[in-house]
Amino acid sequence: MQLTHNSTQIILTIDELEYNTEREHLIIPEYGRHMQKMINYAKTRETKEERNKVARAIISVMGNMQPHLRDVPDFQHKLWDQLFIMANFELDVDSDYPKPTKELLEERPEPLKYPQNFPKYRFYGNNIKTMIDVANTWEDGELKEALTYTIANHMKKCFLNWNKDTVEDDVIYGHLYELSGGRINLKNSEEDLSDATSLMRTKTKFTNNNSSKKGGHHKKNTSTHKRKRF
Repeated sequence: MQLTHNSTQIILTIDELEYNTEREHLIIPEYGRHMQKMINYAKTRETKEERNKVARAIISVMGNMQPHLRDVPDFQHKLWDQLFIMANFELDVDSDYPKPTKELLEERPEPLKYPQNFPKYRFYGNNIKTMIDVANTWEDGELKEALTYTIANHMKKCFLNWNKDTVEDDVIYGHLYELSGGRINLKNSEEDLSDATSLMRTKTKFTNNNSSKKGGHHKKNTSTHKRKRF
């Protein structure tokens, strides 16, 4: 390939072209190739004093590339860990923090524990069962009573989200008694739960507000009658 510019002939061969696919793999691409080259240069220094000096200069540059993280706790510790990772754990320098190991990095995390229970009333969700279990551990008193009725009202709201028809309080009390293992009994309670309309009112209001914000079209009032003011 021949290029001419200002009467100066520049000769380039295809063999001199460099493609990213042929370059060294970047362990942490966010820092770029020049940072990787600096770390590779630090690994070639013969004395530990030189390597320490180059390593701290690299840490300083890495910190400047992420100024928004300077106030994050253990930010320097994170930079040193990333330095050793990008050096493939082959950089022998003195660090202010414990050096990570390749085995620890390659260690597979433990599988997440997901709830494997299959509740009878799935429309209540697992959080309701957790709240009921917590209420069972409380001593009898005003706080437990308040928590119990809060749970019952939330159960009623969940039931109405699943079934739009009305639901009697006795049904909720029966489910609460069953889910608590018979330890919470409101069947003979003289206090009623919140009305279904009030429980669903917040959701309806929120939906209406969202639809108006999204540019919903409204018909203009073409009536010529003026509203009376009292």
